[in-house]
Amino acid sequence: MRTKERYEGIIAWFSENMPVAESELNYENPFQLLVAVILSAQCTDKRVNMTTPALFEAFPTPQALAAASVEEVFSYIRSISYPNNKAKNIVAMARMLCSEFGGEVPADIDSMMRLPGVGRKTANVVGAVIWGKEVMPVDTHVFRVSARIGLTKDAKTPRQTELQLEKNIPSHLLPIAHHWLILHGRYVCTARKPKCAECGITKWCKSYSE
Repeated sequence: MRTKERYEGIIAWFSENMPVAESELNYENPFQLLVAVILSAQCTDKRVNMTTPALFEAFPTPQALAAASVEEVFSYIRSISYPNNKAKNIVAMARMLCSEFGGEVPADIDSMMRLPGVGRKTANVVGAVIWGKEVMPVDTHVFRVSARIGLTKDAKTPRQTELQLEKNIPSHLLPIAHHWLILHGRYVCTARKPKCAECGITKWCKSYSE
């Protein structure tokens, strides 16, 4: 099967069967989403959503979080993965938001990536979700699923995956396609035992055909 045909089939299936696909992280504004995405690295969205209500109640603004100590923040996020590092990062991020960006999350991806704890994936997620930027955030699900179903070829890094997907998916669909791939990887095309019997895209899946 040609790559173009595979992309067309998969995109058409998701467009019809998953017309609404959104982040499963709970947030009320760009600042809260940025914090939640930083916390979600190597951690489930479910666990992050259990952690953030108390955190956001204690530190509802960048200014409040910037004034907090790392130890205080750690006490709220100790149940998630790598709490020490993440506590340091979100406090430093909030301080830089206040000192350099007037307490507002910058819409520019490169500016966002200057913030402590914010890599390319995190900046792309916030950009795509909040501002509908035509970018492809690549997390573990997107990386794995894209390779398995044959949307990417010989992609060794998230960046290579990102570039291949951005080249082949119509740019206006990138923000939702990111969620299609994440949700598919989370619930159907799971890492250890993919649920091929429940999958609607086996017709175009490279791994399934092999």
